Amino acid sequence: MASSDKPEIVDRESDKKEHKEDDKGEEQGGFIERVKDFIHDIGEKIEGAIGFGKPTADVSEIHLPYISLEKVDIVVDVLIKNPNPVPVPLIDINYLIESDGRKLVSGLIPDAGTIHAHGEETVKIPVTLIFDDIKSTYDDIKPGSIIPYKIKVDFIVDVPVFGRLTIPLEKTGEIPIPYKPDIDVEKIHFERFSFEETVAVLHLKLENMNDFDLGLNSLEYEVWLSDVSIGEVELSKSAQIPKKGVSSIDLPITFRPKDFGSALWDMIRGKGTGYAMKGIIHVDTPFGAMKLPISKEGGTTRLKKNKEDGGDDDDDEVF
Repeated sequence: MASSDKPEIVDRESDKKEHKEDDKGEEQGGFIERVKDFIHDIGEKIEGAIGFGKPTADVSEIHLPYISLEKVDIVVDVLIKNPNPVPVPLIDINYLIESDGRKLVSGLIPDAGTIHAHGEETVKIPVTLIFDDIKSTYDDIKPGSIIPYKIKVDFIVDVPVFGRLTIPLEKTGEIPIPYKPDIDVEKIHFERFSFEETVAVLHLKLENMNDFDLGLNSLEYEVWLSDVSIGEVELSKSAQIPKKGVSSIDLPITFRPKDFGSALWDMIRGKGTGYAMKGIIHVDTPFGAMKLPISKEGGTTRLKKNKEDGGDDDDDEVF
């Protein structure tokens, strides 16, 4: 008998065992898949019947309620809508503000509240940027400039059926780094002069050092000669100071020269005396209203004769 004609010996018990294990594995795999499909179907039916859905969020507005030479306050308004029939808790809010990929500030707001069932809430995220921190970290960010920013916010919510979800948001904009205007008194014109009461007009020059326009709304100002205050000045007349530009304004002022003491006699004798100017201007900008300080110290002021008295100028006093 040839070797190819030898009968094949089959281990029927082993073969049956293998078939049983294969069938068992197929049955287990099929069972698990059926359970998964069942759970998925139940979840979809529950979601469809009860009306569960994923909350949505959108940045509705960004405010800059306060801007000064030291800092800017930013408030991000985010509108969150909850389509579910039950309240949804806000577990955490993570936020990050960056400029050109560089972090300016970040933080976490825990337990931020609850969104009512079938409702919507505006969640406010307050952030403060300290300009000294920014300028010390990034040398290329200078006072008077405008820098781009991007706000990234992650809302972490806990929704029935869906579980814990993260809703990411991004918003871009610009932030000013304000620089205080430079101020000079070009001259003073006396409209009426007496020791008891003198009426004069201050001719001021304001230079805007910023990369954005300033709309001057009002000015609160005090002028000092030597150590004596001439008086306080308030201006309610508006003026426009263009970016990197100069604007001139006239301020009326009334004071009592006899209160100056020796400073007045030094001016009359042509010796001159030191002066100082300090105050605040209220301006509108493309980023909102600002209050910026203005100041000037040093120099001398002296009386100058007008043409009728042999002088060479129509103005009575110069700085």
